Amino acid sequence: MHLPLLPLEVFQPQWCESGPRAVLEQERVMALNREAAALGVRAGLRRGGVLALAPEVVLHERDAAREQQALHAIVTSLLQYTPEVAFDGDAQLVLDVTASLRAFGGRLALCRRVGSTLRALGYSARLGMAPTALGARLLACAPRQPLRRRRVLRLERLAAVLDVLPFGLLAAARAHADWLEGIGCSTLGELRRLPRAGLQRRSSKLLLEELDRAYGQAPELHEWVVAPPVFAAHAELPYRTEHADAILFSANGLLLQMVGWLVAQQLAVTCVQLTMEHERGRTAVPPTLLEIALAEPAWQEAHLLRLLKERLGRLELVAPVIGLRLQALQLQPLAPPTASLFPEPGGTPADYHRLLELLVARLGEDAVLAPAPVADHRPEVCNRWLPATRASDKRGRPADALPRTERPFWLLDKPLPLLVREHRPFYGSPLRLASAPERIESGWWDGNFAARDYFIAIGAESACYWVYRERAGDEVRWFLHGLFA
Repeated sequence: MHLPLLPLEVFQPQWCESGPRAVLEQERVMALNREAAALGVRAGLRRGGVLALAPEVVLHERDAAREQQALHAIVTSLLQYTPEVAFDGDAQLVLDVTASLRAFGGRLALCRRVGSTLRALGYSARLGMAPTALGARLLACAPRQPLRRRRVLRLERLAAVLDVLPFGLLAAARAHADWLEGIGCSTLGELRRLPRAGLQRRSSKLLLEELDRAYGQAPELHEWVVAPPVFAAHAELPYRTEHADAILFSANGLLLQMVGWLVAQQLAVTCVQLTMEHERGRTAVPPTLLEIALAEPAWQEAHLLRLLKERLGRLELVAPVIGLRLQALQLQPLAPPTASLFPEPGGTPADYHRLLELLVARLGEDAVLAPAPVADHRPEVCNRWLPATRASDKRGRPADALPRTERPFWLLDKPLPLLVREHRPFYGSPLRLASAPERIESGWWDGNFAARDYFIAIGAESACYWVYRERAGDEVRWFLHGLFA
């Protein structure tokens, strides 16, 4: 697959002002969008000619540094579709998707997903697909006529599709355009049928090499991009903004880069931090940090974007945002997908974790809690409530090591002292002890020593209670600590 991309400035993000735009290089138009072309602007037109013809066209100076930055962002995002992505000339990329077609549902589905990713980043491209990289570039750059299709998978079919294209698509052939047109040659098929020895004497060896590489008769070498070992992406906003939609659009581009990096490194993220930068200089404002903790490792862009949207909707900014930085703080190896022959009703554990993360993003960490066991025998200490997305990260006693005793689900916040009548605890009626004692002697290390014997007690109305006898010297006191259903 080959992607020729036009310069960054022509294609603005969706939340920016649209309209006719053109990019100038050395005071001449080198790229333009459809709105500018509809007004009569053409490539090569001088600045004065554009202003005289269509003064409403917004002109931008070409910025090579921004183009390279945009290309690197696009490359990182496209790593989610294939690990083999390479730069191929000026503002062009080549992707080897041989092993990706089946994984993404075929050539049409893959092209749609690549196009959707580019649009989400705020850019546009012309896509071509062929068994050779140069052939894909020719299909992508070719005019609509006489081309009928831009995607060819079989090498034997490629020659028939390329033969009808104008020879001017080859860079080496444009230098000899006058001579070729003079002998009646206008297409790549006619150029290929010329005698090779005579063609090389009258043109160059480079022209034959390009022809061979386009038709798959010569090898092609590419230097594939290697993902960095650590991910951190930055984006400057075009203007100061306090709108969540504008921040979300730029943050989505950073998320796409992170997804590509995660897939390339075979990792999943459990904690993401978005840093929103404010005014710099003398009136500098400290950045706003937005941290998203996940209950389960994830790498899907849609899920991460949904969580980020919920958090941004609840955030109050202290100052306008001028820049964003996204970091992956906690990573885990990416586990292969699993599927059950007979799935459980009500969704999978992954669905539960996604729901949990969405509730936390919408309501806040303090509003969604989960129990976390603690290695302690005292009932009031052995369990605590933590934010649901962090409860699984805390080290506690595993479930199979918890005491094998019957304990009530409802534990009182504070034990209730009981009366003693006829040497038996009394709670509305005399209580009958119905279990062997569970002795606890713990807490000497933190100053809250507990020496207790717990019993299951039954009242006259057959209600079950959890009571304990506190041993402190010769004095014995009874307390109610829990209720059974």
